[in-house]
Amino acid sequence: MYRAHYRQVYAYAVARAGRQLADEVVAETFLVAWRRLPALPRAAPLPWLLAVARNVVGERYRAEERRQAVAAEMRAWITDEELSVGDVADGVAERAVVLAALAQLSDDDRELLTLVAWHGLAPGHAARVLGCSTATYYVRLHRARRHVKAAMAAATEPELPRSAATLIPKESIR
Repeated sequence: MYRAHYRQVYAYAVARAGRQLADEVVAETFLVAWRRLPALPRAAPLPWLLAVARNVVGERYRAEERRQAVAAEMRAWITDEELSVGDVADGVAERAVVLAALAQLSDDDRELLTLVAWHGLAPGHAARVLGCSTATYYVRLHRARRHVKAAMAAATEPELPRSAATLIPKESIR
């Protein structure tokens, strides 16, 4: 079980707690799994492991501290990508916009979106990680998608120089 799911639990821990604490979160997650081995679902242990990892992170951080750590990690990814590519390609620019938009989201919205998109969970399994029904997950996912679209739109709006912004009404720019 450890070999089969270590990387996925580690990736989840990095996304939720940052690289500095990911090893500790993973170690504690598998320690809980070892202690509660009879309660571990044999057919699909990954959602259970990710739910444990989520609880571990929740115990270690207050909500604001977690949000700041993840936002800092995403800013580092954007900076690393910009530095490694001399000519900024469309894909890199789009990725930077998505990461910046994700950094603006609440911790809950970011988790909803990344459980399926980055961690590859089915919606039913993602709902189990979050401790809600699949229907509730879909409602929350819909809201999170609206929030990320709004954040991406805000990130891609061109900014005018201060003097031009005061002379030209925003309605005429669009």
